[in-house]
Amino acid sequence: MEILSNSTSKFPTFLLTGIPGLESAHVWISIPFCCFYAIALSGNSVILFVIITQQSLHEPMYYFLFRLSATDLGLTVSSLSTTLGILWFEAREISLYSCIVQMFFLHGFTFMESGVLVATAFDRYVAICDPLRYTTILTNSRIIQMGLLMITRAIVLILPLLLLLKPLYFCRMNALSHSYCYHPDVIQLACSDIRANSICGLIDLILTTGIDTPCIVLSYILIIHSVLRIASPEEWHKVFSTCVSHVGAVAFFYIHMLSLSLVYRYGRSAPRVVHSVMANVYLLLPPVLNPIIDSVKTKQIRKAMLSLLLTK
Repeated sequence: MEILSNSTSKFPTFLLTGIPGLESAHVWISIPFCCFYAIALSGNSVILFVIITQQSLHEPMYYFLFRLSATDLGLTVSSLSTTLGILWFEAREISLYSCIVQMFFLHGFTFMESGVLVATAFDRYVAICDPLRYTTILTNSRIIQMGLLMITRAIVLILPLLLLLKPLYFCRMNALSHSYCYHPDVIQLACSDIRANSICGLIDLILTTGIDTPCIVLSYILIIHSVLRIASPEEWHKVFSTCVSHVGAVAFFYIHMLSLSLVYRYGRSAPRVVHSVMANVYLLLPPVLNPIIDSVKTKQIRKAMLSLLLTK
């Protein structure tokens, strides 16, 4: 096949990978995948609908929750077509241009989600440490500016990363490790010099995770320092319970991102199935678990959902 040939090509076709070694069971494996996708799509869509329709939820905290659900929905939709295409129809071929489009949305939504988590940490910090100025600091115009900044940052960081793929030549067996296009996976197949691509990827990592993670950690250090000065254990519990859903979202997002990065850097000898499972868990688990935790731990969201169901 032309796809598997070693001839040099500037416009290659790649082969996506399902679950290596379990190709004969792809139809059965698609059942849990469909369940996860259904939970992610329905859960995040319900949260978006509830926040839009319930006037009582038109507050900064829920605006950030709205953005988190929107980015989770974007991540889910971005990988859904290729993943289910492989599991159902063995549709593994994808062109470089289709790959670039998918990476634009996948990495773009990933960068935006990281920004949303930082903004939510700042929201919790202001609400707990400076509640009297909460409404004056987090005004609607400032929240809109923060949203535009997240989108702008994602686009500015992702465009050079993808434009640097255009000059590359590919002369290896163009089989990717996942059911979707992932930038480190794609550039490893190039036979051109990829130092510029690797440096750009590292810069993007520093300007997103490298900045966002310390900001989130600092916010929670300041929150904990402020809460420890409160005398009442009941107030401690009340304050920390409001942060549980955000801490969970941060943990799911960054732990899986770090795990996938470590597998790429140091786990080259690991079985291919490990790479594939880690990649699918990285994209699927946060969008599945975030709406569940938000609806369980956020009282106002839970009440709004119940009232919506009972009025039908």
